[in-house]
Amino acid sequence: MKVLRDRILKDGKCYPGGILKVDKFINHQLDPNLMKQIAIEFIRRFANEKINKILTIEASGIAPAIMMGFLLDLPVVFAKKKKPSTMDNMLSTTVFSFTKQREYNVVISKDYLTPDDHVVFIDDFLAYGNAAKGIIDLCRQGGAEIVGMGFIIEKAFQHGRDVIEREGIRCESLAIVDSLDNCRIKLRDE
Repeated sequence: MKVLRDRILKDGKCYPGGILKVDKFINHQLDPNLMKQIAIEFIRRFANEKINKILTIEASGIAPAIMMGFLLDLPVVFAKKKKPSTMDNMLSTTVFSFTKQREYNVVISKDYLTPDDHVVFIDDFLAYGNAAKGIIDLCRQGGAEIVGMGFIIEKAFQHGRDVIEREGIRCESLAIVDSLDNCRIKLRDE
């Protein structure tokens, strides 16, 4: 996706430790036009799948997921990182955050993830696959089928794709970063 690749190279910032900061257009300040183009590309890639729900995890996956849900006229559910005091009857798992270097509980109401659901999971980054593992666990608990997982940016050198594909789940990434060595962003050619 050329527009995304160009934007990463123009506005992305690299930090030691394999960190790519894209907060100017994806996960702090948002570019709605780019989000729409991202959603359209995910819709194109998953066009042949039977989907009745978009699933994400708070917070940075919400924008592309809601845009995709809007365009497909489908509900969007996001896994919460803190259990609301009003939530009963929930599914729960533990996820390790690479960015924050800590574990946290992730919850979804059983009312919103059921055996009737055929979901596509959308998120901003695929790194080590920790969030994906948590979502896979939640979907198994709820009996939902994951028809695919889509990521705006994949850091291929952290091998999260392997985690997803070992589970037999389709993985789509719109931009793939092969290296952030020496704080230089090296994107895979499309």
